Parts: sequence; structure tokens; C-alpha cells
Amino acid sequence: MAILNIVTIPNPILKQVSLPVEKIDSDVKKLISDMRETMLSSNHCVGIAAVQVGVLARIVLVDVSLNPKPHHNSGLLVMINPKITYTSGKLKSREGCLSVPDFTGNVVRKNKIEVEYTDINGNKQLFKTHGFESITIQHEIDHLDGFLFLDKVSSLKTDVFKRI
Repeated sequence: MAILNIVTIPNPILKQVSLPVEKIDSDVKKLISDMRETMLSSNHCVGIAAVQVGVLARIVLVDVSLNPKPHHNSGLLVMINPKITYTSGKLKSREGCLSVPDFTGNVVRKNKIEVEYTDINGNKQLFKTHGFESITIQHEIDHLDGFLFLDKVSSLKTDVFKRI
């Protein structure tokens, strides 16, 4: 396992669309293991997308149990080729990002989602969640489509804050 370097703004790879994973082989499993190690090494990190470590593959890891605040959580989720198939409700929250280390921002996202994805064993999954876990999954899937939370704030003047 290795701790990987995080790609940060303004690196143009963060604006690219990630490619589907065609085969879950030893290279993909090593990448997932390294992404997990990288996530664990970052203070209060609850999610990571492969593009954030410089790999344009549709892979995200989410584990909101790593947040110090109590939240509904499902533990570690490894999602390969995730696709949101259902959304409802709205929820505004303050988001941060490993790739935007100096800022946080207020973002409105869907409160409830359903996600189809392939797990690390190649099995298709349908996952339903809400609240902070839902927000985190949406944030990570946005990375796969070339979006940062900064692209989702209503106003760069009133909804973006310098990290202290």
C-alpha cells in the first residue's frame, strides 16, 4: 500500500471526465487499496475519487464514519462506475475537498439518492442513502465528471470560505 499524491487545483486533470473501468484486475485493486490508505492519511477525509490521485478511472471510495460528527453511515463504500439513478429532496451543507485544500463552500445537493455501481468483486449493487453520506457520494461522483464543489456553489463571493 502507498499514500498517493493528491492532485489539486488548478491541475487540468480535475476538469476531465473519468473513463469507465472495464475490468477489475490486480492493478485496479491496488489502486483502490492505495486510495484507501491515502484517504486514511488525510485528516477527516470521508471520500476520494481516482482522478484526485491522477487516475482517470470511474472509482470512488466513501466512508463517512471517518468524520468526527455522528452521521448515518454504511462504513467503507468502494464504488466502481457509479451512476446516480434516483434523487429527491435538497440539503445545503459546507463542503471541503482534498483537491481544494485552501477553501470550503456551501453547496446544495440532493438529500436522498440511489446509486448503481460495481463493487470490488465485480458484483452489481444498488445503494440507497441520505444526508451526509448522500452528499459525500455526490461530491465524489462529481469528480468523475470533471466538477469540483466550487462549480456547484451559488456565489463565489458569499458561499466560499478560506480554511483556517
